[in-house]
This record gives sequence, C-alpha cells and structure tokens, in this order.
Amino acid sequence: MLEIKTISLFLVTAVAEIVGCYLPYLWLTQGKSVWLLVPAGLSLAAFAWLLSLHPTAAGRVYAAYGGVYIFVAILWLWAVDGVKPTTWDLVGSSVALVGMSIIMFAPKHA
Repeated sequence: MLEIKTISLFLVTAVAEIVGCYLPYLWLTQGKSVWLLVPAGLSLAAFAWLLSLHPTAAGRVYAAYGGVYIFVAILWLWAVDGVKPTTWDLVGSSVALVGMSIIMFAPKHA
C-alpha cells in the first residue's frame, strides 16, 4: 500500500510542478495573461508542500521524484502539447520509473 500512496503522491506532485511552470511559459512565449502567474505560484507552492509529505529523507524523495516527473512530462507532451512520444521517450521514461522504484522501494539498511 505504501508503494501506491508514494506513486500517487509523486504523480500529483509532478502535475503541480508542471502546471506551475507551464503557465508562466504561456505568458512568456504566447502572450497569455500575466494573471496566469497567480495560479502558477499557487501550483508551485503546492508542489513544494506535496514533496514534504513523504516520510523519508528529503534527498531520497527528490531523487526518486525525478523519475516520476520525467514520466509525467512525457504524458504532458502527448496530452497537452499534442506531440506523440517516440519509442525512445517511452524507453527513457520507463528507465526513470525503474530508477525511482529502486530508490524508493528497495530495502534500506543503516
């Protein structure tokens, strides 16, 4: 059950981070409203808070989270940007998820 909770939390965290970065991108590159910075800031604050909810060392959480972030960014590429991931995108994100799983779920010895 810990694994499902951890992965779910990482997925929500990744969406919060991507939204928090994507909204300023729209403002800076596509001339969208400066008001997008308000939800962007809130999203990035939620991102930082969500990372703090994991019951393990921060460095381990940050390292493992990166693997899930890569996976969600590839999904975002497809769902939001409308760009179909390449085979190598999928292979790379799969490798990142394997790395996340090893970091988070392998037995820990002192």
